[in-house]
Amino acid sequence: MVAEKKNFKHEDLETLRSRVIVGRDRVTSTAGTDYPHNYPGVDLAFNMDTFKEKFQIKINRITKTDMEFDMIGVDAAIANAFRRILIAEVPTMAISNVFVMNNTGVVVDEVLAHRLGLVPILADPTMFDFKTKEDTPTDLNTIVFKLFAKCTHNPNAAPGETDPAKLYHNSSVYSGDLVWDPKGEQAERFKDCPIKPVYDDIVLTKLRPGQEVDLEVHCEKGLGQDHAKWSPVATASYRLLPEIVVDGEITGEDAIKFQKCFPEGVVDVVTENGVKKAVVVNPRKDTVSREVLRHPEFEDRVKLRRVRDHFIFTIESVGSISPQDLFVQAVQVLFDKCQQVRDVLETSESYGDVQMS
Repeated sequence: MVAEKKNFKHEDLETLRSRVIVGRDRVTSTAGTDYPHNYPGVDLAFNMDTFKEKFQIKINRITKTDMEFDMIGVDAAIANAFRRILIAEVPTMAISNVFVMNNTGVVVDEVLAHRLGLVPILADPTMFDFKTKEDTPTDLNTIVFKLFAKCTHNPNAAPGETDPAKLYHNSSVYSGDLVWDPKGEQAERFKDCPIKPVYDDIVLTKLRPGQEVDLEVHCEKGLGQDHAKWSPVATASYRLLPEIVVDGEITGEDAIKFQKCFPEGVVDVVTENGVKKAVVVNPRKDTVSREVLRHPEFEDRVKLRRVRDHFIFTIESVGSISPQDLFVQAVQVLFDKCQQVRDVLETSESYGDVQMS
């Protein structure tokens, strides 16, 4: 039996193509459908001019370590590619080798080395080369830090003092105690931006009088896919833009109840001609908890959706590279990957006369 092809109305087709439908107990229309011959009489073939017209990047917030922007007009696969690249394929510098001369503190060598590895290092990775196991350390592939701290009594501590920070000197050893030891031409190359830990207040170990730590660490260039210490982001994530469609007006006490179904700032209650009325003012703040669909009076009057090609993207840098630079580098990584595939296709004999455009 041959299934009859459905003649979609334009609004039905647009909803299926561009929205994820959020119901009370299920989420539907989750898969992308923008490919040729999926809907009768509709040409969904990829067109570069159309893509350029629809694609947008809107920056909403930038701080020293955080960035939020809207990426509009791309498939989830592209957005997810950027997320994965940001986490695992943008190189940074991180402590890779720890040489312990002496450590009499309570934190054992292995744990101390692990803590050191996760300290973000403020150094431009583009100024360094990747170091292989066969390479010897040079000023072009290695950064050296030294750390020496010894705990002693504080002779000026007040009688009866119990705070270790006041009782002793160097009771806690911090990332700020790491001292950069420039090699070769590094002092000249980085005179305008000396290499150091991003944060000086990360606790590495704790000591008591008579205990000390003496070590040297080597930083190397690496990728997050090899170890999390090389990941330049604390997190990189995205979510689809929420959309709230209300059928008719919600007034009176229902308006107040409707407002309480959403996070603060999503819905306002305004008064028009003496009547309270619910107005959706900022759906992007909605967490799509579906609380509103639990109430019978709203279930058939409200539709919750997510815009399929509108991604609210958040990048939280660990501080070694600014978030806006991270995104630019992620774009370059993806471009290089595409170019590599293109080069292979153009040179592979197995593909015959493949024409690349």
